[in-house]
Amino acid sequence: MGKDTNSSQSEFNSLNFIVFLWKRRIPILIITILAAISAIIFSGPKFITPLYESSVVLFPTSTNSISKSLLVQTMDKTQDIMQFGEQEQAEQLLQILHSNAIRSKIIEEFDLMDHYEIDSKSKYPKTELMQEFESNINFRRTENQAVEIKVRDRNNDTAAFMANRISKLLDSVKTNMQKERAIEAYKIVESKYLDLKNQISELEDSLDVLRKKGVIDYESQSEMLTQQLAIEIAKNPDSRAVRALQERLDVLAEYGGAYVSIRDGLEHSKKQLSEIRAKYEEAQVDAFKTMPQTFEVDSAFPAEKKSYPVRWLIVVVSTIGAFSLSVVLLVLISTLSKLDFNK
Repeated sequence: MGKDTNSSQSEFNSLNFIVFLWKRRIPILIITILAAISAIIFSGPKFITPLYESSVVLFPTSTNSISKSLLVQTMDKTQDIMQFGEQEQAEQLLQILHSNAIRSKIIEEFDLMDHYEIDSKSKYPKTELMQEFESNINFRRTENQAVEIKVRDRNNDTAAFMANRISKLLDSVKTNMQKERAIEAYKIVESKYLDLKNQISELEDSLDVLRKKGVIDYESQSEMLTQQLAIEIAKNPDSRAVRALQERLDVLAEYGGAYVSIRDGLEHSKKQLSEIRAKYEEAQVDAFKTMPQTFEVDSAFPAEKKSYPVRWLIVVVSTIGAFSLSVVLLVLISTLSKLDFNK
């Protein structure tokens, strides 16, 4: 019985509400229609500047070192120049896109202060410029770990040019950041490499001097001369041959130690030079050769249709909002009119 009563009351209240709306349909319709007309007028190009949108989609690369990708024998997947980057590399690109290096370059090249019609003599011109920049230029990471650059502008060509220019700047800024570090590394390796080459040249000159004195191969010479001296002494201790052999052994005794030390040092330095030459060549490639830092999937092109404002959405939202507000106001007015405030 209670359920039937509640159901009847609910149906009665709903019916009363429909009757209430029907009786006041004229003001509701007037308010709703006026709101729709206003939305159509005020969302037009005279009141809201239409904007065109262009976008660039690109993937980061997985490796930053050209030498490790191309010259090193043992290479893992992350060093493959054909491999797309992942979330970490995408986040790095986003950080660079938000940097002053790119922002200031775009502002300067496209003269955005004048393009956005910002008064340079206003109280906060730079703040206004930054607000316009951030509202019209957007960067985001997609669900596929790509990076999307979106640019809105009242001129469709400008939007496309700006998006493509930002993409190119992103590549060059990242390359320059890495080149700056790579060149410093190259200078360090080059200095060590050239020092080692000079050291080897000096050691070779010293060996040439010792060779001219007759020290060619200390160990084999000393062994051979000692054996020959013993033979000659056995024949005739006071012979000229004994004296000649003894003189040659005296030279070996005087310069042999220096010869061995220089020769061993030269051999060690040449091994070092061989190792550092590989690093020198890698550093040279990283410092002076460049490769694209991104894979561009879609470049920007001038849009044919404006993307902002979406007039039909503004009209629909405004119409529904006006209808709802008019109903609420009429209900409120009707309720207040029935209340006795004198009690």
